[in-house]
Amino acid sequence: MTDVPDDVRRLAAEREERRAARDFAAADELRDRIADLGYRVVDAPGGSNLEPVEARTVARVRPGEVPSVLGLDPRFDATVNWVVEGWPEDVLRGIAAFRRHAGDRSIQHVVADVTGGAAGTVAPEGDVELVSLVDGTGWAAARNAALRRTLGRVALVVDGSVEPTGDVVAPLEETLADRTVGVAGPFGIVTRDLNEFEASDGPDVDAIEGYLMAFRRDVLIAVGGFDERFRWYRSADIELSFRIKDLGLRAVVVDVPLERHEHRMWAAATEDDRARWSKRNFNRFLERFRGRFDLTVGGGVGGG
Repeated sequence: MTDVPDDVRRLAAEREERRAARDFAAADELRDRIADLGYRVVDAPGGSNLEPVEARTVARVRPGEVPSVLGLDPRFDATVNWVVEGWPEDVLRGIAAFRRHAGDRSIQHVVADVTGGAAGTVAPEGDVELVSLVDGTGWAAARNAALRRTLGRVALVVDGSVEPTGDVVAPLEETLADRTVGVAGPFGIVTRDLNEFEASDGPDVDAIEGYLMAFRRDVLIAVGGFDERFRWYRSADIELSFRIKDLGLRAVVVDVPLERHEHRMWAAATEDDRARWSKRNFNRFLERFRGRFDLTVGGGVGGG
């Protein structure tokens, strides 16, 4: 530790104090701050050591080459699924927030990286698995590659713009314990005509938005993940929600504590690209579900 900067040493000493006081949430936050400065904390029986995080070369694979663990018994209470299309610091912020509020719950994080740049910032650890994907991987294919690594009883799809401010897993687990519920999350939407969707507090809704959506592992296996034609995120969540509802299950809004930051992919896209990609994706949804008013909370009443 002779070459460790003073500010990193100071944070490490503060972390040891917090651990001794059994303030593990603060200790985890300090560990993440140390990681942001380029060092990994390695806890050992005789104390903690600091190791520099060196740039790593990670083999990048095609989404279909990512092996599935869905046939294995679950080992975690929940798996949180992330995609890095840039801005890995957003995912790091989200992982740190989940850790702070996990309590005694075991949570696995699976990060699908489509940029090749997350390997230098998102460190694979005991609770974090990094799936590095080839250039050109679309949003839905990246999500599915990560979802295939789910070892949690409940799977959460979370956008990097979302930062939990409390325990979001427990309310979702409680709702999904009802076997009539197939998908749950805080952002619900409904439609009268299958063309326009609007926000709804539910509890029953037509779809759960993908900023944060959760389903049981058995539902994930049954529905098979996202439609990989969705290379951009828009409407992929609606299409998946409708396929889950087509299994005879419900979409339910659950109030959970979180803060939403800027949605980077929306902000980075031009207005023309947003309009073109959104229209293309929505048409994909309509290809399958045009006229399926029986899947809406309106109970089969359609517009013109």
